Amino acid sequence: MIRRNFLALVFLGSLFCCSIALFGVSEAQVGFATPEATAVDPVEQALIDGVKLENDRRWGEALIHYEEAARLYPQSQKLKKRVSLTRIQFDLDRRYSDQSYVQILRQLSEQQAIDLFSEVALKIESHYVESPDWNELLLRGTEDLEIAVANPDFAKVNRMQAEPDRRQQSIQQVRNVLRDRRLTDRHQTLEMVRWIGRYSARQLGVSVTPIILEYMCGAMNSLDTYSTYLTGDQLDDVYSQIEGNFVGLGIELKADQGSLLIADVISKGPAEAAGIRAGDRIVAVDGVSTRDVTTDRAADMLKGEQGSTVNVTVVSPNTDSRLVTVRRERVDVPSVEDVKLIDAAAGVGYFRISSFQKTTSRDVDSALWKLHRNGMRSLVIDVRGNPGGLLTESVEVADRFIFDGTIVATHGRSARENYDYKAHRVGTWRVPLVVLIDSDSASASEIFAGAIRDHRRGRVVGIRTYGKGSVQGIFPLRSIKGGVRLTTAKFYSPSGRSISQQGVEPDVVVQTVAKLADEGFVETDRENDPVLRAGIREARNLVAVAPQAKPTSNQQTQTSSQSRRLPETLGW
Repeated sequence: MIRRNFLALVFLGSLFCCSIALFGVSEAQVGFATPEATAVDPVEQALIDGVKLENDRRWGEALIHYEEAARLYPQSQKLKKRVSLTRIQFDLDRRYSDQSYVQILRQLSEQQAIDLFSEVALKIESHYVESPDWNELLLRGTEDLEIAVANPDFAKVNRMQAEPDRRQQSIQQVRNVLRDRRLTDRHQTLEMVRWIGRYSARQLGVSVTPIILEYMCGAMNSLDTYSTYLTGDQLDDVYSQIEGNFVGLGIELKADQGSLLIADVISKGPAEAAGIRAGDRIVAVDGVSTRDVTTDRAADMLKGEQGSTVNVTVVSPNTDSRLVTVRRERVDVPSVEDVKLIDAAAGVGYFRISSFQKTTSRDVDSALWKLHRNGMRSLVIDVRGNPGGLLTESVEVADRFIFDGTIVATHGRSARENYDYKAHRVGTWRVPLVVLIDSDSASASEIFAGAIRDHRRGRVVGIRTYGKGSVQGIFPLRSIKGGVRLTTAKFYSPSGRSISQQGVEPDVVVQTVAKLADEGFVETDRENDPVLRAGIREARNLVAVAPQAKPTSNQQTQTSSQSRRLPETLGW
């Protein structure tokens, strides 16, 4: 396992940035009615559909559903509220299905729990991009606690004795006390949490530790969508994704209608060897139906030690279910895939970057030289569906194509977070370039696409990107095995434009009817992919303008990240 004091990442979202490292879990988007589809108000219909998912305790699917609806109807306060409440439920469910978290609950004494909260609060005070509102942090912690005490898993694990009326009375009393206090610093906040922990523990009939940890998690989640507490297992997941390898089955999963849809299968992984293919569904794990447990719990059942086995019941399209035994092995996750001349006659090269991990710039170098030897005259790079990854790797990849000037600038509350990442002329490829983007291209992929667009280095094709313009650091904790993901800076494109909430606009807009990311990009199909067709057309047109495909210096092209040294606080 890698151990770092601080790692800079620009992952998309607080939900699933870690999960793809273990076995690729992500939540399927849930459709909801639009004005064209129904006479019912679309916001109300989205709320109705979301409540159905909530009633089934499908919190991950409900959260994705509400977030998508909120993006379409940003003025709806009802949708924003459902996003907030569902996220609390989702995070709570994830924690209490995570044995590394449950173990911490049972081990920590009251003082150790206080010390843990103090350590997290210090990291917020020292590193968060904005000055924290301590009252707001505790109000969110109270909201987390109110939802937790109504949760059966919380009650069972912590052996809660209080009846519902007493629970509500204790929560209201805490709110009354907080209403009359104005917390101005971390130390006052710590003392208030100590009092709340002791008071609530007496009223609820639980130990102090789970109360304090709810306030710790609530405080982190109140900061923004991307900041959160990471359990020990979740921290391991993050490091696995950064490294690009993990122990698992080698599949990418999506929750879909009570089953786990296999969106992609990693080449040469154990699942592929067992005959599992993209498009199959897992409907049971070791005899437990996926309809009887939450998505995260079903996915957690797929985890295990290297060399151990798991029995999964798999349903392929138009076939009966079958029982498959899969051995868990170490799997390398490629970040650069499908490297080929997609139009050999015109010399159009192609590859897809699925995420920006530790090996990405090295893998891009290999892909470029392979395509160059095969006669590449122009290049299409596909970052559709790319949720982000390491900031430094996105800078390194952009530096392969931009001659000079700023690639991205970061600005934070602390001066150490302010940095301009510059391009290096040596080692720059002059190949005509097209970049494909979509609404799921986020964070590090937006840094890359934004730099290409602002420098007019190539043509950007597709639709506007997600619009996540912040950098998160991963901070391991000393008190326990765990960590926090904390927003430390905002990033800006070379023109000085903020990416946040705006995204990167394409040069060539191409709308698609079907969402290609839902198919996992299993295979690039030009005939059914209008964005790719448009990208190839742009690449052909660019060849006449700049036919030279070689880098400016062959000797320096495969430059190591050490020779292009970046600040230690922002990466490797």
